[in-house]
Amino acid sequence: MANILVVDDELGIRDLLSEILNDEGHSVDLAENATQAREARNAHHYDLVLLDIWMPDTDGVTLLKEWSMAGQLTMPVIMMSGHATIDTAVEATRIGAQSFLEKPITLQKLLKAVEQGLTKAGGAASSAAAPSAPAALYSERQEEQPAMASQPVLGRGGMHDTTLSAHQGFDLDRPLREARDGFEKAYFEFHLAREGGSMTRVAEKTGLERTHLYRKLRQLGVDLGRNKRGN
Repeated sequence: MANILVVDDELGIRDLLSEILNDEGHSVDLAENATQAREARNAHHYDLVLLDIWMPDTDGVTLLKEWSMAGQLTMPVIMMSGHATIDTAVEATRIGAQSFLEKPITLQKLLKAVEQGLTKAGGAASSAAAPSAPAALYSERQEEQPAMASQPVLGRGGMHDTTLSAHQGFDLDRPLREARDGFEKAYFEFHLAREGGSMTRVAEKTGLERTHLYRKLRQLGVDLGRNKRGN
């Protein structure tokens, strides 16, 4: 697990990045401007900083330069912006930024940049352990519930008899929308449990883009905190 600081003046972006990074097992602090970012940097050690370029008080490049001149640029910094020019990105890299992410930031690029940043920063102990954690959790869960693991959904000759029993937990004598929502909630809770609470793996298994998956789970009332606590 790494300590990450997210600096962005947009509340929606801060919340989304925090949610994604927390789900990946990291500890995240948030700052909405350069002033808060300075205070956080002085008070804590961070393994990585995600820094927006355009902010209302001091822009990210200026803040990056301040940290560099003060000898505080001891962690990798990933710059973010939706309006920066190539010259701005080059300048930030010259000052000491590790990489640059253009908004809107795709989840794949975000996670890849964070992983690379933590690896290069010497935070390999926390970042290298992260990929194996879901597999370990899944293995432990399988050992605790061998009966569930041994029940196949598909048999050699087609759909297994357990398919019928899978419907026993649902009240099918309901309007279609309610029945569908009940099934979808159980479906996502099953995959969250099986994948050790990893949203990345659940998104891959279910074929949903991760931001859409977060919205869907909230809509269905799936308790993400319970899945995390349970693991």
